Amino acid sequence: MRTLGFKPLGLAMLLAAGPALAEESDIYRPGITNTSWEDKAIEASVYDDPYAIALFSAPHGEDAERVWSQTKSVAWYGVGVAGFLALLPSDFTNWDGSDDRLLKKWWDNVREGPVWDRDVWYINYIGHPYFGGVYYQVARKSGYRQWDAFMYSFLMSTFYWEYGIEAFAEVPSLQDLVVTPVLGWVYGEWAFHQEREIIEQGGAVWGSETLGSTALFFLDPVDSIGRGVNRLFGRDLIKAGTGYLGVQEVPLGNGQYDTQVQLNLRYAIGAGEAGPGVSRLSRDSGVSHAEDPVDYGIVGISVGGGYLALDKSWQATDEWTPVISLGLYFTRQFSARLSYARSELRDKRTGETLTYENYSVDGQYYFNGQSDLRPYLTAGIGEALRDQDNDRKTFLFNGGAGLHYRLSPNWAVQLDWRHFYSGHFHSHDDLISGQLVYRFGRGERLL
Repeated sequence: MRTLGFKPLGLAMLLAAGPALAEESDIYRPGITNTSWEDKAIEASVYDDPYAIALFSAPHGEDAERVWSQTKSVAWYGVGVAGFLALLPSDFTNWDGSDDRLLKKWWDNVREGPVWDRDVWYINYIGHPYFGGVYYQVARKSGYRQWDAFMYSFLMSTFYWEYGIEAFAEVPSLQDLVVTPVLGWVYGEWAFHQEREIIEQGGAVWGSETLGSTALFFLDPVDSIGRGVNRLFGRDLIKAGTGYLGVQEVPLGNGQYDTQVQLNLRYAIGAGEAGPGVSRLSRDSGVSHAEDPVDYGIVGISVGGGYLALDKSWQATDEWTPVISLGLYFTRQFSARLSYARSELRDKRTGETLTYENYSVDGQYYFNGQSDLRPYLTAGIGEALRDQDNDRKTFLFNGGAGLHYRLSPNWAVQLDWRHFYSGHFHSHDDLISGQLVYRFGRGERLL
């Protein structure tokens, strides 16, 4: 299965390689593969409510038809994958065979989740952001602004994938619900602009059209393959395309897992002019008229360390622990984050080492929002567990306070105290931490 993934890749790179594959009287130059919200003449009223969602109304001339077409393609692909897996032997897929049991398994997984999953790190923190970026670009390339594209990615990754297709096989993942759309926003916006920049420079990277074609393929393999086919046939044979690269861990009958790579492509073929994504003709990108009121600079990641003081009911020593958070800084007064802490502690009774994990979804309200130094209050919910033992897992409420100090638009430091309470164990835990905060892109905007 792994070797099959390289065959479409090799063919795709040949099709997208540029003028060297065939002699042409006019040198092929790729056209802009997307439309941009910034290229539109936007009314000033859009800045009055920057977080208003225009995804379902397309008030500024966004291409809602393209979004719907791509959504249907992705949805049908998912149904096909689910049907194929359902037909395979259950000892291979770990899926139940009958429709009734399959639906029951989906419902049981949905009711049990979300949980902190144990997938390998590159699937959770490289693969899922890539998928989020694929969803993101469906809306972004259709002329929607960043916030709407993020909301599209959130809806697709949450309801189509985590609580849809994947829920037939496993319990929805808490970190995937956050990481996929949030980091997918960062990656998707980067890929969106990189593709446009390469195309506007004539399709070359470091003076090489081969490198340029290769880069465009990895940024958007579907459009690159379509352009290659059109160039070979000398006309717009390929009208439009959708597709994406998938990586999944498939359970085997012996208890092991196989990492499988899937490349799905879908094209519309016919007479007439192709869409700008796959046309042989070069198109201008337009003139920028509008500035997006919300961009991926609101995404922030923080890392640091803290001191963990546990209730005696855990029968574990107090220790230092690393802490990491991923969040959205909506305004200078409000943010939300997913936080995770993991530490190796010592059992007070046996002296053996144990693993303590704590994860939570929190909101923060900041005072003195226009100042660099901002005290804040925080509250949220989450879970804590010991040695991945569900019998020692408990739901937590947390609340606390902190200080956030802005160093620059991209960097800040903060001191944070949170108190955790478990109604199940009647436990009281405390975590005091210091973290370095990084905001992506332009970071925090100055008013």
